[in-house]
Amino acid sequence: MRLGIIFCALFLLSCSSTHLVSNWKNPEYVLFDAYQVLIVGMTQNEENRIRFETKLQKEFNKRGIEAIRSVDLFDVALTSSQKSEEELSKVEQQLLDKGFDAILLTKIVGSENRQSLKRKMIDINDIYGKFKDDYLQHQGIYYETDYYDEYTVYHAETSLYCICVDKERELIWRGGIDITDPVDIDKSMKDYVKLVIIALEEQDIIFRKELSELDGK
Repeated sequence: MRLGIIFCALFLLSCSSTHLVSNWKNPEYVLFDAYQVLIVGMTQNEENRIRFETKLQKEFNKRGIEAIRSVDLFDVALTSSQKSEEELSKVEQQLLDKGFDAILLTKIVGSENRQSLKRKMIDINDIYGKFKDDYLQHQGIYYETDYYDEYTVYHAETSLYCICVDKERELIWRGGIDITDPVDIDKSMKDYVKLVIIALEEQDIIFRKELSELDGK
């Protein structure tokens, strides 16, 4: 029943502007629990960073996990210039000293332009039609500059790292998510956050499905 719930949720999200394209979990961790998570959205746009981290924070807090936004914790000097490995190690130790269990890091890793046909696909009933019908319906490919819709796909990544004593900051989970032509930024962020939460639940990372949900009650 649980797989059915996850499938339905992912299906609904597939109709949105976000799509999960990769989903990797560290095989050494069957389950992973965290009680205090740092939410980091890497972007130069301060407004979008605040909005994104706030949406994730609300979802974590709603599920009983304390989440802190990087905008509330990171000093301005930390993000304003390049930092060394030694400096970041100090930051990690400070997080460990403050009781953090994990870091959830999100970033855009690339983008590409794509095209799709504006025209409707030929009707199935015309599959055995004549050459001239097919040609006349699609001849605009030759000369209409707007025959195709152009749109941009952004490739994003969200990674979860544990902050564990006597261990390097191990990667627990990484999800690759494509964002298609995000005209409505707020909706795209909302869909993205939902997808991350569902993916973590599916992998038994931090979140668990309630028994009543698993039983379909």
